[in-house]
Amino acid sequence: MSASAPVRPIEFRNTTLGATVAMLQATEPPALADALHKMLGGMPDFFNGEAVILDFSGLRAVPATIDWAGLNSLLRRYRLQPIGVFSLPAEHAESARRAGLAELDAAALRDRPAAQAPAPQPAAQTPAPTPAPAPAPTAPLQSGQPTMFVDRPLRSGQQVYARGADLVLIGGVSPGAEVIADGSIHCYGPLRGRAIAGAQGGERARIIASNFGPELVSIAGVFRTFERGIPETLAGRAAQVRLTGAEHTLNIEPLPLV
Repeated sequence: MSASAPVRPIEFRNTTLGATVAMLQATEPPALADALHKMLGGMPDFFNGEAVILDFSGLRAVPATIDWAGLNSLLRRYRLQPIGVFSLPAEHAESARRAGLAELDAAALRDRPAAQAPAPQPAAQTPAPTPAPAPAPTAPLQSGQPTMFVDRPLRSGQQVYARGADLVLIGGVSPGAEVIADGSIHCYGPLRGRAIAGAQGGERARIIASNFGPELVSIAGVFRTFERGIPETLAGRAAQVRLTGAEHTLNIEPLPLV
């Protein structure tokens, strides 16, 4: 999100470690409870028992103490299971361990692609005349974003994650199911569950559905829930979800499909 976007005390991302990441800019349970209520519409069973890792890299100020019991209780209220922490200030490491949370910074580093070390330079030698090198071959064009196809309908409680790929759903998504993609999501059947695109922060991702009716949509961590129902102009119709404007506002618009 851009620097001018509204600041949220908590946002969610997905990670290749296989867990949801809660990115915290505050640690006070009351402030986070208010943010979660607004973000998730007060749905106490919004998540489905997913593991969650607490990321403290975005803290605006390091608190004197952290109410681990309050944080754990709040997250479990939304059916999230806290398992570890990222970028936790060192003075809180011991209390986190006592609360049963593992420090996962090393695991996160292992999960990232290793940086390529520079090739060692040969010792200086007297240059010898050499023929002009042949032109380097043109590098082949890179292929586009890979795509995962799911032919079967997804039932309540099922989850599909298209890691590093777009996701194409032929059979639709039932209420209570969840689809996640690092790229865009295309749903040709009814979209009724939770759809999360741009899961690794891809702000250009989109969600496109031929029959729009989800419980939640998200692009790059910007959420919208529909606890009050889908607007009549969108319900059951073709629609797309994308981020627009300098503040990356979540925009949902009908698609004039023939």
